[in-house]
Amino acid sequence: MSAPDEIREVKPESREIAAARAKTRRRRSIALGVALALFTITFYLLTIVKMGPAIFDRAL
Repeated sequence: MSAPDEIREVKPESREIAAARAKTRRRRSIALGVALALFTITFYLLTIVKMGPAIFDRAL
């Protein structure tokens, strides 16, 4: 069971297409990283606000 020749054949990409795909992939990675960082910071800030002054009233 092998794929037909039309499907298996990989056409070489031009340099412009390869560069555009790399640029798109890089931008998507940066966007995901920024979104994850904002989510994490928001989560910790909400946790701190929710706990309020209880964070500072710990017994040593």
